[in-house]
Amino acid sequence: MKKEDRPKTKVKKPEPSDYNTNDWIIWAAWADRITFEEIHEKTNKTESDVIKIMRRSIKPSSFRLWRKRVNQKSIKHRKKFIIEREKLKNFKD
Repeated sequence: MKKEDRPKTKVKKPEPSDYNTNDWIIWAAWADRITFEEIHEKTNKTESDVIKIMRRSIKPSSFRLWRKRVNQKSIKHRKKFIIEREKLKNFKD
């Protein structure tokens, strides 16, 4: 099969290029692998700032879904993310 004949993988929601836009903050907030600490390092926005941006920028039902998802998943905070990773490593051993 030729290289140009292969199907190209498309990302549903590609990462916005500029860190300082609300689009990037919303994208990062929805991404499971990006913690609030990383968002703070790149944009200087705290978790409460991110919540305010999300509340203003997305539909109320989407905001509720996002909050439920963030509260259930333990990977939006770096410390909890590391603990979860350690549990997975120990589980595999």
